[in-house]
Formats: sequence, structure tokens, C-alpha cells
Amino acid sequence: MKNYKLTIGWLYPELMSTYGDRGNIIVLQKRCEWRGINFEIKKLDLGFKIEDLKKCDLLFMGGAQDRQQQIVAEDLKQKREILKKMIEDGTPGLYICGAYQFLGKYYKEADGTVIKGLNILDLYTENPGIKASRLIGNVAIKCHPELVSGSLDSDLRQNDNEKILVGFENHGGRTYLGENVKPFGKVIKGFGNNGIDKTEGAIYKNSFCSYFHGPILPKNPEFADLLIKLALEKKYNSPTCPPSLRLGAGRRVNLSPLDDFLETKAHDTIAKTLDVKI
Repeated sequence: MKNYKLTIGWLYPELMSTYGDRGNIIVLQKRCEWRGINFEIKKLDLGFKIEDLKKCDLLFMGGAQDRQQQIVAEDLKQKREILKKMIEDGTPGLYICGAYQFLGKYYKEADGTVIKGLNILDLYTENPGIKASRLIGNVAIKCHPELVSGSLDSDLRQNDNEKILVGFENHGGRTYLGENVKPFGKVIKGFGNNGIDKTEGAIYKNSFCSYFHGPILPKNPEFADLLIKLALEKKYNSPTCPPSLRLGAGRRVNLSPLDDFLETKAHDTIAKTLDVKI
């Protein structure tokens, strides 16, 4: 796949990478490089140009504290329309914690302050404050059935059942999904979106949202490969793609297998700690 190239837009790496989420960027980069796929990272910090965002094939944004989120929220408002268009057009993206919350209608802080969201996804988040504890600890979920059935990708199938993803969550906000988004998965162990309805994260088209820090991709390599595949398939089936590189209608990308011994070991160790059967 040496003729292929992916450009990932890393949104606000200086402000929105509090919980080690840069590890997701490293995983995407290395899993592309090991397969001979050219990989470019565009760091899109405060005041970035919209034209740079448009050039991205895959988007990533991590989490942060409330103060950083307020700063980023103001900057993101200026880019809302193009980000919304990219999400609606199916540009793949991974949005963790604070980034996840930004895509919704609003985030209510513990003191009652409301930070307006981008209102791209049908969800909202509220922090109940001192009357409720933070949702923190290792977590395991079963992927949404659509991720297993093959309508998105069969790599997340596990013995023809739901693939179990593991991670670490640490958030005070409680997120509630509307009718137009699907949960990323069902909580087996841990808290998930709000500690009540057993949902975790959200899926909308090719955008994936989650509270999984840790970060999520090193321990769940199949999910990393799904993001890479979706990005390649969208880019190289585009009408603007040169005919010599075009995949062809309906064709899927088959990534060469990698030795995931260490990644699987990390995944299984957390699952065992949580007493989750894999």
C-alpha cells in the first residue's frame, strides 16, 4: 500500500491531550507505517486554518479539564460548519471525553455554567458536581451490533459475537444520547456515558466518540485498523481520487496483518482484572 497516504488532523494537541490520548495518534501512525502507508500528522491548534482541516482524511481530538475546554469551545465555534460537513460526509474521526462532549448540544459544568456545544450530534452532558462522584476506573464494553454485523467492519467480530473493548474512564460529566446517535457499546464493567443506562460512547456515520482514555487504541488494535480502513476507503473512492489509485465502487481495504501479541496481552490483562470473559 505504498502508494496510499493518510493525513490525520490532530485537533488542539496542546490543550486537549491531558490524559495521554496522544497515544492514539502514535498507534495510528505506527500501524500505517508498518504497512507501508504514508502518514502525515497535521497539528490543528488554536487559530488553525480551515483549509488545513479540509485536507484531513481522519480526525482525532482528546480530552482536557474544564478551563481548556472553554478556550477550545470558543475557537471551535468558528470552524463548526466545515467540521459538521466533514462529519456528515463520513470523514472518520475519534473523539475522546471532552471532544466527545463538544460535539453535543451543551456541557453543564458542576457550578451550573453552560458551555454551548457544536450541536453536531444529538447528545448533551451535565456534571452533577459534588453530589455525585467521578466515574473512574477500568471499563469494558461490548461493541454496538452494527460494528459486529459487518455493516461497518467485520474485524470487530469476536467468535461471531460482540467484540469486547477495554479502556480506562475518568469523567465527572454524564452524557445522554438522543435518538439520532447510537451507543458505541454496552457496558459490561464500569460506568460508561452516565453510570445509569449502560451505554458507552456514541457512533454517528464514521465518527466514534468515547470516554475511554488509557488510551483506547493501543489495547484495541482492531478498532485502530477500522479507523484506518474507513479513512482509506473514503479517500480512495472519492471522485477526486486519481483513477489509477481508486479502489472501485464497493471495494474494501484489506490491511495486512500485524503481530498484535503485546496489544492483545494488554487487552486481556485488563479484561481479566475486570473478570470479563474474552
